[in-house]
This record gives sequence, structure tokens and C-alpha cells, in this order.
Amino acid sequence: MQKRDRRISGGDDGLIHALAKRPRPDYSIDDNPRLQATLSHHDYTVGWVCALPLEMAAARAMLDVIHPSLGMNPNDSNVYAFGSIGPHNVVIACLPSGQYGTNSAAIVANNMRWSFPSIHIGLMVGIGGGVPGKLDIRLGDVVISNPTATSSGVIQYDFGKAVREGQFERIGTLNKPPSVVLGAVSKLRAEHEMRLSQIPAILADIEARYPSMLQYSYRNVHQDRLFEASYEHTGDTCDDCEVSRLVVRNARPDNNPKLHYGIIASGNQVIKDGLKRDRLAQELNILCFEMEAAGLMDNFPCLVVRGICDYSDSHKAKGWQKYAAATAAAYAKELLYVTPPQSSQIPLAEAFVTGM
Repeated sequence: MQKRDRRISGGDDGLIHALAKRPRPDYSIDDNPRLQATLSHHDYTVGWVCALPLEMAAARAMLDVIHPSLGMNPNDSNVYAFGSIGPHNVVIACLPSGQYGTNSAAIVANNMRWSFPSIHIGLMVGIGGGVPGKLDIRLGDVVISNPTATSSGVIQYDFGKAVREGQFERIGTLNKPPSVVLGAVSKLRAEHEMRLSQIPAILADIEARYPSMLQYSYRNVHQDRLFEASYEHTGDTCDDCEVSRLVVRNARPDNNPKLHYGIIASGNQVIKDGLKRDRLAQELNILCFEMEAAGLMDNFPCLVVRGICDYSDSHKAKGWQKYAAATAAAYAKELLYVTPPQSSQIPLAEAFVTGM
């Protein structure tokens, strides 16, 4: 078996010390009556939305402290997990089993927004299909939505109208994430200019605390295979595909996931076509495809974080999903560690009502 590269930065880093000092393996506070009596729906300021159970498992594994459940309004059909990361109280929700896409995501986010009125940081975290392209995006890498002059960082690529000569005209724009989140992204990007990301350390911590989550903490890079965009999948597995149609890529200096900031394409279809992937990516400058974020951005402005589990082509396989979910969740955790708690921020529910 290939030796794992667990390289992390040294120095006096707050996250490393926090990980090292945390008690193991039982860190639940369910038996703390004082905390049970004092925490309420108004105490949760970070809303974290997932689409899949494996994404929710990765999110829960990131919690520094697990909180007891709260009673919910009968009109809220979401099921939540509660805890804290650094100074932030976090509430996590997952889409109902088998219900995917922008509409289901919008319902979950709206329920969360009204049940937890103090949320001012929104996160949509999970897996997505990457565009290998010029940035050399690989499986396990993380793509983070990044606003531009003309985009919120998320584009609903399948929303628009048919015009003359069979052309498709995309209409509408989506909201950007809250300023506090974008400020934290800038701070974290600056820190990564000076030190390595702590994602490998966070994944190692998951493996130590949850031995059954090994697939979330490590994948063999030799299982990362990219085929030519025009080459269709054949057989039951990629082992039956022609090796001559593999794209030759230079080896990376380490196995740590890389971070990419740019535009994420959201829609209600799974992209499983390498040629269509490349055409849309060239047209819209896309780094990643996913299926939920466009349903959130207008009523639940959030940062979208996607771990790359496939290349949006016909060679899709589920072997990288858990690791990709974990790398995305680990980025979100690292981001929250550099995000100061700001009780003066306008909650998402209030901002939506006032139009601010």
C-alpha cells in the first residue's frame, strides 16, 4: 500500500492546537444540563446544508462539540444535527433521502432560515463533478464558489429560455454569499499563501476519532483516472476501459487536496458527458458541476464548497464520494476557524425580509 502523505504545516497554529487538545473519543455534551438549558434556536449562527447522508456524516465529523437536539416547529420537516466549530454554533441539515436538486434544497434552506433566525453564515457543502481543464482539478480537490464582476460564484446553467436558431439564453443572476463569509475566504486564502492548508490534519483527526470513517480520510491517488473527453465508458468498471485513452498528467509533489476558487455550475441534471462538460466550462468559465446550490442562493445566500468526486463524464464511480465529502467539509471547518463570531451581523432571515 502506498505510504500516505500527511504533511501539515508546523508552527503555532490555533487549529492544530485545538485538534490536539480536544478530548477523545467521546466529546458529546448531551449530559451537560446547563448547556441543554441555555442553548436555543437563537444561539445558532451557522447554517450548514448537505444533499447526501454521506455529506452529513462528513459534516458531523467536523464538529468540535456535539450539542443535544432541540425541539422543532411541526411545520419544519428538516432533521438537524447540532454542534460547534471553534466559536460558532452550527446547525446541519440534509436533504430528504432520494430528493435532490434545486427545489428540494430551497425547501430545506427556507425551513432552516425560519427555524434558526440568528443564522448569518450559510454554507452548502458536499460533492461535485470537476472540470479538469487548465487548472488541473483532480479527485479530492476542493472547489469554492468565488464571485466575479458578473457572477455570484454560482450559475444556474439550465435556467433560461430558448431563442432563435436553437440557442439557449440564460437569464437571471443569483445572490452572493454574505460579506462576512467572503471576508473569511479572503483571510484564509491569505493564510494559505504563508502556510499549507490544514485539511490533511483535519482528515487525520477524523480517522483517529472515527476509525470506521477510513474512506473519508484517504484515497489512493493511483485510483484517480481521467479519460479523454470523447471516450465513453465501457463495461462495468473503468478497469475495462482502454488505458490508451487515459489523459497523461504530471505527478503532484504530494497527495494533499488542492483548493480552487471560481464559478460553480448548478442545475437539476447530472452531467455525465465529457464533451458537454468541456463545452459548458468553456462557455461559462466553470470549475465544477453540482445540483443544489442554485436553489439556495436567493433566499439563503451561502458559500458553496464542493469536493471533487468525479470528472462529470461517463466514467462516474462512487469510490471517491466519501473522501471528496470530507475534504469539502474540512475546508468549511478551517474557514470557520478564521471567521470571527459577529453577533452584529444581519441574520439571513432578516436580510431577506429587509432586502439588505
